[in-house]
Amino acid sequence: MKLLVINPNISDDVTALIEAEALRSASAGTELVVRTAGHGVEYIETRFESLIAAGAVAEIIAEYTQVPGLIDGVVVAAFGDPGMPALKELADVPIIGITEAALCAAALQGHLFSIIAISDRIRPWYLDCVERFGLGGRLASIRSINESLNGIGSVQQDFKATLLALSRQAVAEDGADVVILAGAPLAGLARELRGQIPVPVVDGISAGIRMAEAVVALDSGPHRAGAFAPPPVKARSGLSGNLDAALTTAQNPARSGSRQPATPVPAN
Repeated sequence: MKLLVINPNISDDVTALIEAEALRSASAGTELVVRTAGHGVEYIETRFESLIAAGAVAEIIAEYTQVPGLIDGVVVAAFGDPGMPALKELADVPIIGITEAALCAAALQGHLFSIIAISDRIRPWYLDCVERFGLGGRLASIRSINESLNGIGSVQQDFKATLLALSRQAVAEDGADVVILAGAPLAGLARELRGQIPVPVVDGISAGIRMAEAVVALDSGPHRAGAFAPPPVKARSGLSGNLDAALTTAQNPARSGSRQPATPVPAN
């Protein structure tokens, strides 16, 4: 199985964190292709920044999915799932966001969950995401760092004690049965804090990789109708070559209904 893992922000430091945790989480035999957004912002905190990131993510997905068989699945590796669920319309392979994966993992392990975030500004967008998945009634709280960040790649080192305290408060004061450490900058931290927090701790990257593996293995078939069917054919202009080609492939009614095994991906 080959998974395309996309960092929707432009930070190479965050991509390194994503790749390290993804490699730790992936099953034997799963190959990873890890890419960083070609344009956008250092880290995503708002709905508008997510909108910018969605276009960058779509371009990378288009590069790898216009030819069937290059990859078996995609993980969108930013909490808030930029471009989701719309990206599911673009390709036959499963496209999984780390938010939806983390929420599913939390919902399977407890009734109420809390999200621990890296900034106060990010909280409204995260709340939107939880409500979009219909899990607003199971959200105990969203707690967040309320200090300026020194650098997005050093959040774990700079605020580990704060993040641990916020997690414990979510359990003791908010009634959380599960804690989600939200965002790619926190990738891998759950492994360190596990045992120091008295409830299960979910890492979005780990959940995204494992959920993507599971959905790919289900081999349930692609969307041909319904809400996630490919966009209808119509006049378009100004798209990149990759995106235009991927849309043409998605809209081709003669394409195979079954997923083919992945073949080698193009060089970065």
